[in-house]
Amino acid sequence: MSAARAHVLAPPLRFALDGGALALFEPSHTVPLVSIVLSLRSGSAVEPANKAGLARIAVRMLRRGCEGMTAEQIDFRIDALGAEMAVDTSPSTVAIHAQVIARNVEAFVDLLARLLTTPTFPLDELERLKRETLAEIIESRDNDRVVAQKALQRTLFEGHPYGRNPGGTTAGVQAIGADDVLAFYRAFVVQDNAVVGIAGDVTPERAPELARKLVGALPRGQRPADTVPEPTMRAGRHLLLADKPERTQTQILVGTLGTAAHDDDHVPLLVANAVFGGTFTSRLMREVRSKRGWSYGASARTLVDRRRQAWVMWTFPAAEDAAKCLELTLQLMSAWVKEGVKSSEVAFIARYLVRSHAFDIDTAAKRLHQALDVELLGLPADYYSSWIDRVRAVTPEAASAAVRNRIHPEDLLAVVVGTAAQVLDPMRGAIENLADSSVVPFDLE
Repeated sequence: MSAARAHVLAPPLRFALDGGALALFEPSHTVPLVSIVLSLRSGSAVEPANKAGLARIAVRMLRRGCEGMTAEQIDFRIDALGAEMAVDTSPSTVAIHAQVIARNVEAFVDLLARLLTTPTFPLDELERLKRETLAEIIESRDNDRVVAQKALQRTLFEGHPYGRNPGGTTAGVQAIGADDVLAFYRAFVVQDNAVVGIAGDVTPERAPELARKLVGALPRGQRPADTVPEPTMRAGRHLLLADKPERTQTQILVGTLGTAAHDDDHVPLLVANAVFGGTFTSRLMREVRSKRGWSYGASARTLVDRRRQAWVMWTFPAAEDAAKCLELTLQLMSAWVKEGVKSSEVAFIARYLVRSHAFDIDTAAKRLHQALDVELLGLPADYYSSWIDRVRAVTPEAASAAVRNRIHPEDLLAVVVGTAAQVLDPMRGAIENLADSSVVPFDLE
């Protein structure tokens, strides 16, 4: 699909459903499959602080039993219909993602509606799901990058709902009881809090009826208010080392507060970030990998959510190169903020972003998920549809100003996963004007 063709694609159809629910539909008849997303406008940010993981477990429990069907029977029926189903959780949303063969979409929607409206929340299944979740949490500790990401999230956003891990913690999961699951269901699985997305081989006439089947029997409860505050960040430069024995390689994340979708300079910052660390030829990759070979990859990214999210820089050098790599990336970051970006860099990256945009919308499911993001995260209505025009309009001056305005090298958190006895002192020396440093076990939650 060409960029010109992608630019004129019509937005997904929108249908207002009873009880305040909303449906989005993106047709496609190229593949005989239908993607279905049932999203709630609430995620891990609404959980009690001492019960991290509740949103994910509560929605996963819908598959563990309903009136007239056991978990085993539900799984068998999903498989028999040629379908698959999973739950995804973020701070702002929790969603059921499903895909089914088009000829079985009616039967699958009937099944999903039954799960949504008549859950039984069997206690034995809850205990089984909690054990599975705890095993997933423990297994994730083997992945050093995941360890670093969790440490950055809970420390950068300490005391804020964004600091909670949507997958849960061992203590949080263990504290979840049947009453908690039922309370979450009653408060959040209501029509006015639901957004249905359908994409694929379905006609525009059938799509609203399928969506109505999904949410029609849900309670009409009022949509819970979004009371999540804007996050803030501690002043100064801070180092957190997650101590993991016998590591020959490190994971290094550097984070600070980034951008919000409604910022006037949001797109200019995204363009400038792509210059700095968003492609294989970015400044970070050239300096860290191509010139010095310290890390196979080096990148920077800006996260987007309902509130201001983090800007994160990532490298994974060998332990012996870690301090030098961190020192260099912080110098590059400071130079990026101070000096901005060049005209040639902006022109190159604008062409790249415009051309690659076609791959972001080349399927009905991708276009649907963009529309869901706009609705669920409160993004500007034209956030994706005007992307190409806004990227093309970014000037070097606007991109440089956005970096100076939004990225603050003097206020940051560096998270390192490595062996403290080997890398702690060099890491401390690598951060100029370091305010404080701390060491925690790699399995700390």
